[in-house]
Amino acid sequence: MPREVINIHIGQAGCQVGNSCWELFAAEHGINKDGTLSKKNDKESPSTFFQETKSGKYVPRALMVDLEPSVIDTIRHNSEYKKLFNPANLLSGSEDAANNFARGHYTVGKDIIEDVTDRLRKLTEACDSLQGFMLFNSVGGGTGSGLGSLVMERLSADHGKKKCKFGFAVYPSPTTATSVVEPYNSVLSTHALLEHNDVTIVLDNEAIYDVCKTKLKIQKPSYQNLNRIIAQVVSSLTSSLRFQGSLNVDLNEFQTNLVPYPRIHFMLSSYAPVISKQDVDHESLTTGEITNSAFEASNMMAKCDPRSGKYISCCLMYRGDVVTKDVTDAIRGIKTKQSVSFVNWSPSAFKCGINQKAPTTIEGGDLAPVDKSLTMIANSTSIADVFARNNQKFDMMYSKRAFVHWYVGEGMEESEFSEAREDLAALEKDYEELSKDGDETSIIEEDY
Repeated sequence: MPREVINIHIGQAGCQVGNSCWELFAAEHGINKDGTLSKKNDKESPSTFFQETKSGKYVPRALMVDLEPSVIDTIRHNSEYKKLFNPANLLSGSEDAANNFARGHYTVGKDIIEDVTDRLRKLTEACDSLQGFMLFNSVGGGTGSGLGSLVMERLSADHGKKKCKFGFAVYPSPTTATSVVEPYNSVLSTHALLEHNDVTIVLDNEAIYDVCKTKLKIQKPSYQNLNRIIAQVVSSLTSSLRFQGSLNVDLNEFQTNLVPYPRIHFMLSSYAPVISKQDVDHESLTTGEITNSAFEASNMMAKCDPRSGKYISCCLMYRGDVVTKDVTDAIRGIKTKQSVSFVNWSPSAFKCGINQKAPTTIEGGDLAPVDKSLTMIANSTSIADVFARNNQKFDMMYSKRAFVHWYVGEGMEESEFSEAREDLAALEKDYEELSKDGDETSIIEEDY
C-alpha cells in the first residue's frame, strides 16, 4: 500500500524550493516534464508523491500558494514543468503580504484560506493511505510566516495529531536580510510552528550559500543553486517510502526517534557529499568519509555550530551503494570524535535508514553524480543559537516599538508580540536545560 505525502508550498521561498523539489522527484521516477512516464518500474512507486490520472499522466500531490501572482505565474507559464502541475493547485492572490505577518495571517491571508483548505481537502480525499504533510515556507517573509501559520492551524484543526506535519522552514540569515522586519515575522511564526508542527527542519540561506561557495566553487550562488541542495535533503527523507531499501524509515519514525519532547522539534540538517563535477574524480567518497563530512559544521544548512551544543538524537539516511557493516563502522568512528558530543541521557542516539536507490542529479545541475549519499537530520541543542540571534534582534526593535503600528493596523493585538516572545524565551531555556548533564532535565518535563 503506497503511503502518500502531500506537499504544501507557501510564499515565494516555499514555491521556489518546491519547483526544484518537483524537478528532482520527476527525474527520480522517470516522469517527463509533461507528466508522462518515460519508463515503467514495478519496484518504484511514484504514487507517494504523484497521482495517476485517467489519461495515464502523473500529477504532483502538491499545492502552491502565494498571495501575489508573480512567482506562481512563472511556474504556471514559463516553467519547463508547467504541464506537470494541476493548474487548480496553483493558487495566487492579487496583492502580497508586504513582509507583514499580520497581513498574511489576518487580512489578505483570510481571503484565500478557504480556497486553500478546499484544495487540501480534495488532495487528501484522493489519497488511499495519507502519511502526512510536508510544508515549505520562509518564516521571515509575510506570506510564508503569516499565511503559513494560518495553514498550519487549519491542518491541526482538520487532522489533529493523526497525520504527521513535517516542515522545512527558511529562517533569517545572521548577516543578510531581505526585509527589516524579519525578526518580528520569524518570532511570530515560530510561535505557531511550536504548537502545530511535528518536526521542523531549520534552513538558512547564508549557510547554504557558504556550502555552494566552498564545496561547489560557485562564486555567486543563485536561489536555484541553493534550492537544488535542499531538494536532495527532501528526497532522501522520503526515499524509503518510494523505493525499496534494506532499512526503511517513514515520516512517523522521524518524529518518534528525533523528538524527545513535543516542543523540541527543530532540526539541523546536512547533506554529503556536496561535490562539484570537477572535484569528484579526486575523492574516494567512502561511507566513512561521507558520514564524517555530514557532521562537519561547514556542511550544516543552518548557521550554528554543532560543536557548541550537544546532539540529542540523529537520523542518518544513506542512499545508494551502502552496506550495513560500513554504516556501523562509520557510526562507531563518529562516537569516538571529540567534536561530536551527545547528551548523557540519550545513550543510543542514532537512527539509520539505508536505501538502495542511488541519488539522482539534475541534468545541467552543479552536483556531481555519485553512487552514494547521506542526509543527516539531527536534533541538537546548538539550534538554540538561531533562536537566540533572532530574539536579540526582535528585542532591539520591540523595545522601541519600531514598525509595530503596521502590524496593529492589520488587526493584530500588540500583546501577541510579547506572548510569542515569551514562548521563544521558554524554548531557549528548554534547550539550555537539555544540554546540562545530570538530572536537571527533569525540570523540562514539568512544562508539558
